[in-house]
Amino acid sequence: MRHRKAGLKLNRTPSHRNAMFRNMVTSLLKHERIRTTGAKAKELRRWADHVITLAKRGDLHARRQALAIIREKDVVHKLFEQASERFGGISGGYTRIVKLGRRPGDAAPVSMVEIVSVAPAKKKKAKKKKTKAGAAPKKTAVESKTATGEKKPKSAKSKDVEVKAEKSSDKKVREKTKAEEDAAKPEAKPAATKKTTSRDKIKKKPAAQSAAEKKPTAKAKSTSTAKEDKSEKKAKSAAQKKEADDTGKKKAPAKKTSKDKK
Repeated sequence: MRHRKAGLKLNRTPSHRNAMFRNMVTSLLKHERIRTTGAKAKELRRWADHVITLAKRGDLHARRQALAIIREKDVVHKLFEQASERFGGISGGYTRIVKLGRRPGDAAPVSMVEIVSVAPAKKKKAKKKKTKAGAAPKKTAVESKTATGEKKPKSAKSKDVEVKAEKSSDKKVREKTKAEEDAAKPEAKPAATKKTTSRDKIKKKPAAQSAAEKKPTAKAKSTSTAKEDKSEKKAKSAAQKKEADDTGKKKAPAKKTSKDKK
């Protein structure tokens, strides 16, 4: 049973084990990455996290406790200067272990221990508080600037005027380009003008009236056909009378005169 006995023995005496881990922590903080066996890497993580928490505290007593573990003063000075900026956003988990495989001599599992580089924490955006009913709303930055006498921001009307001016300038530019293109094109020959006659001068009748004149009604058609039939009948009857008269003259014998009787 190993109650109340933290840490691994690693088949070493306490003095040897402490000296070994003090050297390993110093080299880790100096180079920020070392390679060792898997069991030593897991135990080294405890030592490194303890020293970094002392550096985050940053007082004189914490510095003296760190110097009792780390061998070099320059490493302690560098760690205490950078700890608050580098590890201020997290509490614990300052190191990372990456397994690399097995060592070729004795097939011991080898791992790499490295210090985690933490990005600076982003500040949270302050939420806008809702104003209570009846309370006067706070002046914005724009209103405060206008109150102090600075230039007022452009209103919506001025923006509309600017947009209209831009549109008119765009139209002018387009018209200029069209005029230039028309001037560049070859001039087309003018079409032969027709001579105006007296007929053309006469006013044209409206379309409805001309259509009514062109298309006679059914009653007009019936009357015109009846008149044509009567004229045709009269012509036929006159022709028949003439033929009858001619035939009667031929058949009738010549009357004998008094001379012929004698």
